[in-house]
Amino acid sequence: MDRVAPGASAQGDRLSEELLVFPCNGNGLEAIDCLAAGQTIVGFVDDAEAKKGSRVHGVPVHGRELLVQRPEAKVLAVPGSPSSYRSRRQVIEGLGVSGARFARVVHASARISPMAAIGRNVLIMAGVVVTANAVIGDHVCILPNTVVHHDVIVGAWTLIGSNVTLAGGVELGENCYIGSGTSVMNGLRVGRGALVGLGSTLIRDVEPETVVAGSPARVLRTG
Repeated sequence: MDRVAPGASAQGDRLSEELLVFPCNGNGLEAIDCLAAGQTIVGFVDDAEAKKGSRVHGVPVHGRELLVQRPEAKVLAVPGSPSSYRSRRQVIEGLGVSGARFARVVHASARISPMAAIGRNVLIMAGVVVTANAVIGDHVCILPNTVVHHDVIVGAWTLIGSNVTLAGGVELGENCYIGSGTSVMNGLRVGRGALVGLGSTLIRDVEPETVVAGSPARVLRTG
């Protein structure tokens, strides 16, 4: 977990960094627009046979063998959707990539407080704001225009949609999915593995492994 030094960007001071992006999905495509100066995607890695051998926006798509063939390249792994988010940890760990090899990609228009801490294998898209003392865990993806207020903790393996507001002191457990347009009231806890549906308003805690949605949000499913 790294804090952003005053006067530095969340991307760091790299001169050049070649990236492999897994998989060739929506998040992977959006990562192209988020690259810092000096970062270059040299290949997508995907398990789908139909995608292998193709080129997407000029970037070749290969199987997992590319991870071995290009050991010097950093890796950005951004799998997951509302239907598959709970398997993110298993899928990413299955790549066999060491922690130090994972990249961090932050769009130039994102505003990351120097008092925030950002993990590895994190993708932060355009317009995101992360304020004082917030902690973004490893393997997290945050879509455009989301605001993470002071003292928020975002657990590892979590996916956060666009235009989400996490008020001060909110704590998201590991492996959560927060749907776009959601607002979470200050000080609430969202348990590990929970899913919050699109456009929800949370005014109370969410238990682990629970699906909630609505304004105010109500429980749709447990377990």
